[in-house]
Amino acid sequence: MRLFWIRGYEATSIADLTEAMGIGTKSLYAAFGSKDALYAEALKYYYTTYEGLVWTRFRKAATAREATLAFLQDSAIAMTGGDCDLPHGCMATLATVGGEGHAELAELMRAVRAGGFDILKARFDQAKEDADLPATADTTKLARLVQTVQSGMAIRARDRADRAELEAVAELALAGWDQITTAIDDGTKG
Repeated sequence: MRLFWIRGYEATSIADLTEAMGIGTKSLYAAFGSKDALYAEALKYYYTTYEGLVWTRFRKAATAREATLAFLQDSAIAMTGGDCDLPHGCMATLATVGGEGHAELAELMRAVRAGGFDILKARFDQAKEDADLPATADTTKLARLVQTVQSGMAIRARDRADRAELEAVAELALAGWDQITTAIDDGTKG
């Protein structure tokens, strides 16, 4: 997982993987079947192990704004190594699975990233129902905005931005929350 997180799928060779795992090539293929299958398992492990770093406070927050700020602040911490020397960035955001012959893996990556969007949108939909967001707020656009900010933070973290820089981005992104949530209209206004 760590190699894929640091280097991405394409740049991580079978030799790199077998060396890191302390096994032979035949053992790797016997256990996982393919590099793609190993990557899928590594991604699953990544998500189940580290998702709480960015989603725990988000899920407990009283308001959509508090949830969003917690999500972005906690992303800043996790993406800059957290308190446990994690690689910088986000494996799910920064993994590039492109090119020919990786259609299933590319679809898996899209699905994982879509899962984050779905969590954000569901929280914003609930906030709208609770009158925490304006009734006309477009929760799809709002979730895309927050997801895009977090993705940009992942890129900056990979480029070695520090926690303070990313926390400042999180705060700035929420500085205009009231204006943003009222300006993002779902089109139901006449």
